Amino acid sequence: MNNALAGRRALVTGEARGIGLELSRQLIAQGCTVVAVGRNMQHLNALQSEGGSNVTTVQADLSQQAEIDRLVPLITAEHPDLSILINNAGLQQEMNLFANPAGASIISARQEIGLNLDGLVSLTLGLLPNLAAQSRSSIVNISSGLAIAPKSASPVYCATKAATRAFSQALRYQCEDSAPHITVTEAIMALVDTDMTAGRGSGKITAHRAATEVIAGLARGQPEVWVGKAKMLRVLNRLLPAVAARIMR
Repeated sequence: MNNALAGRRALVTGEARGIGLELSRQLIAQGCTVVAVGRNMQHLNALQSEGGSNVTTVQADLSQQAEIDRLVPLITAEHPDLSILINNAGLQQEMNLFANPAGASIISARQEIGLNLDGLVSLTLGLLPNLAAQSRSSIVNISSGLAIAPKSASPVYCATKAATRAFSQALRYQCEDSAPHITVTEAIMALVDTDMTAGRGSGKITAHRAATEVIAGLARGQPEVWVGKAKMLRVLNRLLPAVAARIMR
C-alpha cells in the first residue's frame, strides 16, 4: 500500500468501467475511498457491490452543465475531505466530415466537446476550492497520444485532448504559484482495450495496465505520465515529428 494515497478520498469519473473501473479498484487497493461518477447505474451498482463501504456512487451526465452544477455542491457538502480528482470520462466518435450530414457531425462534435472538455474543465474548477482546502491534493487529467499527433478519423476528440493537455499545463502553473500543495498530472494514454476502442486499432494495452501506470504516476506526483506505447511517441515526436504525425494519422 502506498502511503501517498492511503486514507485519501478520490473522485473518479467515467462510467465505472474500462479505465475508470480499474482506477477505482486500484485506488481502493491503495487504501483510498472512491467516489465514482458516471451515467450508467448498472455499472455504478456493480462497482458499489464490489467495493462495498469503500465506494460511493453518483449518477451524473458530465456532458451536461446542469448536471455538473448539481454535482459540485453535492460533492463539496458530502465529501469535504476529497483530495484526489481523476478526470477520466471521455467520448471518442469517428466521423467523416464530408460524408456525414453536417447536422449529425455537429451533434457528435458537441457531445465530445461537452464531455471531454467542458465537463472536465467545469468539474475541475468547481471542485478546486475544495481541493485547495486540503493539506495535499491531486488532479489527474486523462489525455491521449492523439493530443500530440491527431488521427484523421476523430478530429474533435483529438482537439479536446489537445485542449486538455494545454489546460493541464496552465492549471499546473497556477497551482505552482498559488497552491503548491496541489499536484496536476496529465496521463497521456496509448490505445487501451476498452468498449470505446472496440474494433479500432491493434496492439492495445489492458485497462488494468493503463490504470496501474496512472496510479503510480499519481502517487509520485508526476506532472506527466506517458502510458504504454505513448512513451515511444514522446521520443519520436521530439526527434522526428513528421514521422510521428504520419504514423498517428
